[in-house]
Amino acid sequence: MEILKVSARSRSTAVAGAIAGVIREGTNPDVQAIGAGAVNQAIKAVAIARGYLREDGIDIICVPSFVEIVIEGQERTAIRLTVERR
Repeated sequence: MEILKVSARSRSTAVAGAIAGVIREGTNPDVQAIGAGAVNQAIKAVAIARGYLREDGIDIICVPSFVEIVIEGQERTAIRLTVERR
């Protein structure tokens, strides 16, 4: 499983390219984001990746979930979007 970590400063087109690349390899990536800005960029990236993959005849969906992760000794809640072929 590939985890793509997204921040509020991530370029959504770059993340979309990474999502599309992982899907084309036959793997389901997880896109992980903490905070409203990062979640916004992650959702935009999934939408853009759908457009990239549509050209190849591939349709994707994403399944959101909450995950607890530890950063610098502190537990944080992140949003994880599991991206799968439809």
